[in-house]
Amino acid sequence: MASKVALRMKPVSFSIASRRSISSLAATSLRGTVKPSPAIAIVPKKPQCLPRPLLRQSFRRGYADAPQATLSPTPKPKKRFRFFRFIWRVTYLSTCALIGYTGYQIWEGRNPAEQFEPDPSKKTLVILGTGWGSVSLLKNLDTENYNVVVISPRNYFLFTPLLPSCTTGTIEHRSIMEPIRNILRHKKARVKFYEAEATKIDYEKRIVYAKDDSDIKGDTMETEIPFDMLVVGVGAENATFGIPGVREHACFLKEVGDAQKIRKQIMDCVETATFKDQTPEEIKRLLHMVVVGGGPTGVEFAGELQDFFQEDLLKWVPQIKDDFHVTLVEALPNVLPMFSKQLIEYTESSFKEEHIDIRTKTMVKNVTDKYIEAEIQKPDGTKGIEKIPYGLLVWATGNALRPLVKDLMQQIPAQKNARRGLEVNEYLVVNGSENIWAVGDCAVANYAPTAQVAAQEGAFLARLFNTMAKTDALESELKQLSAKQATAKPDDRTVVLNEINERQRQLRRVKQIGPFQYSHQGSLAYIGAEKAVADVSWFSGNIASGGTMTYLFWKSAYLSMCFSTRNRVLVAFDWVKAKFFGRDVSRE
Repeated sequence: MASKVALRMKPVSFSIASRRSISSLAATSLRGTVKPSPAIAIVPKKPQCLPRPLLRQSFRRGYADAPQATLSPTPKPKKRFRFFRFIWRVTYLSTCALIGYTGYQIWEGRNPAEQFEPDPSKKTLVILGTGWGSVSLLKNLDTENYNVVVISPRNYFLFTPLLPSCTTGTIEHRSIMEPIRNILRHKKARVKFYEAEATKIDYEKRIVYAKDDSDIKGDTMETEIPFDMLVVGVGAENATFGIPGVREHACFLKEVGDAQKIRKQIMDCVETATFKDQTPEEIKRLLHMVVVGGGPTGVEFAGELQDFFQEDLLKWVPQIKDDFHVTLVEALPNVLPMFSKQLIEYTESSFKEEHIDIRTKTMVKNVTDKYIEAEIQKPDGTKGIEKIPYGLLVWATGNALRPLVKDLMQQIPAQKNARRGLEVNEYLVVNGSENIWAVGDCAVANYAPTAQVAAQEGAFLARLFNTMAKTDALESELKQLSAKQATAKPDDRTVVLNEINERQRQLRRVKQIGPFQYSHQGSLAYIGAEKAVADVSWFSGNIASGGTMTYLFWKSAYLSMCFSTRNRVLVAFDWVKAKFFGRDVSRE
């Protein structure tokens, strides 16, 4: 008879490893790999030494004391590269959004919507010029309110702040030109454009006389264009101040043709200076580049020219190293008079580092084909005349009235004392007239003649003309409602009166447009060697800065100011091309 042995087991605190081993043993027993002895039976007995709470605490302590190798905790995510992943995702999404937006802008620019013919019964608005003021007006004007006619000798808008970069090949001139028909074609109502020069404005008859000078037409043809409203935005000419020889021998920097002429003459001077048997004096004269005018245009051109020499000409024409020289001539005591004193000193010190000579308090008196005669102030305070030889002379100072503006001023008695341009009131209406406005360099509005001022004047006129059109429409509706109210039945009269009150409220809101107020956004100027100066308005004060970071700001600001997406893309490509491949030194 088999004896049964009952084993009494002491209470034990099991760890997870122990419990797993027991479970595995039980499993193998069930599978039959280990057979328990029939003579021995394990009889579990309730523990008598430890109560249940203490057993649970003992189990938790055993779990905590278990070796870490036997545990399998959930792996924690790595936080080391989470920030960089976030930056990458933001950059990726921003790039995709920018590419998509640019693509849409390009598609929209290439596919204009259908236009409708304006109402012939509406007023005829004639705009002269395609400069900053006129184009800003066209961009913001609701052309369906008027019969708009544009007259200009050039069929494009020129982004003049980047014109100095075209003289050295940093930017191609077509990259900063926006065809005027691209602008007009995207307006709701059709706009007529005539590529012609306005020769005379008849104020009494309200007629503009224009002639077509195109070479293909042959004979000059003059036509009459009547107007109800006229905007004069023809700009100004280069001022020579009556100095002999300036117009015959100097290069100006105002139009695309001027930049192309300067670019060609720079290479002419270089190639002629390297010609066989040239005397040392002649070589120095040919390679001496003189810039007259210490404003932003003159300073930027001098910086661009020195960059061209340092970065490109020295590589391909190294023999001109000791003779190439740039001189900036200014009649005032310092350059960039519209900037702060700190930035003026920074510009002068930067020019000194770049070996650009600044001749302040030097007034040009005469210009010949090989030298200029300038009045200088000697150290002892006396004045004398000095001859400065040059190979290239660029005249970048002052504005003068165009003959068209002079003739109009003579027709209006209120303009007889005007000297610098058409004097206008706070709404840019030409003094002494009712239906003529003036914007840009041809107008005198107590502000500096800059592109920023002209652009804001054009935008103001667009708002003014849009308001005038809405006012005329509301007044016409009020007349019709008044006539309707007089003959309306008693029951309908209340409805008509409510409509009249509503139109009157709309009319009061529409008429609330104040006079023109210029908001100065700041001044920028490139000074060469990838440096720029900026005097930017910020809240109630100004921020003055200069250096390489300001140069990057200068680039981004001018890129954003370009008129269209097409211009921005082309200018950006030109900058990249010049950086990687250099400027072209061939003579066009």
